Amino acid sequence: MIAVVYSGSRFSDWRLADKGRITTGFRMTGINPYLQDERSILQHLNRNTNLINNAEKIKRIYFFGAGSSSKERKDKIKNVFERFFVNARVKVDHDVIASAISTFGDEKGIVGIIGSGSNAAYYTGKKIIENNYGLGYILADEGATNWNSQQLLKHYMTDTLPVDLKDKLEKEFTLDKKSILEKVYIAPQPTNFLNSFTDFVLENKEHLFINQLIKNGLRIFIKTYIKPLMKEYPDSDVNFTGSVAFNYENILREVATEEFNISIGTVVKEPIHNLIKYYINKN
Repeated sequence: MIAVVYSGSRFSDWRLADKGRITTGFRMTGINPYLQDERSILQHLNRNTNLINNAEKIKRIYFFGAGSSSKERKDKIKNVFERFFVNARVKVDHDVIASAISTFGDEKGIVGIIGSGSNAAYYTGKKIIENNYGLGYILADEGATNWNSQQLLKHYMTDTLPVDLKDKLEKEFTLDKKSILEKVYIAPQPTNFLNSFTDFVLENKEHLFINQLIKNGLRIFIKTYIKPLMKEYPDSDVNFTGSVAFNYENILREVATEEFNISIGTVVKEPIHNLIKYYINKN
């Protein structure tokens, strides 16, 4: 039996397969070694009956996640998984390589991720070329749900949010400046708090203010990450993964084409579906 996992900070998608057939698929809390310690990750695993029931049957695990970039953070995931899945060989890698595999397979190209966080890289068909992107929710994540929520809250707290949106926001959430700042800067897992506004932004995407907010985030993302990669690797295909790229695909394509003359190929919301097919064929 194999397990393939694709994890953002908000959710992790799991697929278990045996003898070339998917046996189980489910979603659970996101696993991010940058935000969680080994004890916390192990607690998440121990809460899921699917994992408990199959822990000894799984022989190979392919885990791809946000924050799993350095050797130290990869080892954190690997150590926990090897304790829980006692018979498994564990491979841990960054979510960018998973996004590349899910959209390019073994072909080369530029892949962008815009979901709860954002990132981009050039994929050779075998590996990701290292770059200085993926700086996280404070320094980067342009265009992602983290960034959109930050902008929404910033406008709310500076009284620059349109009145109708402010009223809607206050009906759905109990907000005040002190609690917002504490949840962003002091409380654990601040990205969970930021991501709690994801549905609000999506539900109001037709509002001119929100539409422009989304468009501006995608504009900054393309200018900051995709354009430099296009310059370095000209004539490359450009594919995307992630909930923002998928939910706002029409806006993404519009900005890319009209403002940057970039043609976008495949847009995949959840890489897990293509990932499990890829690794079933490899095993």
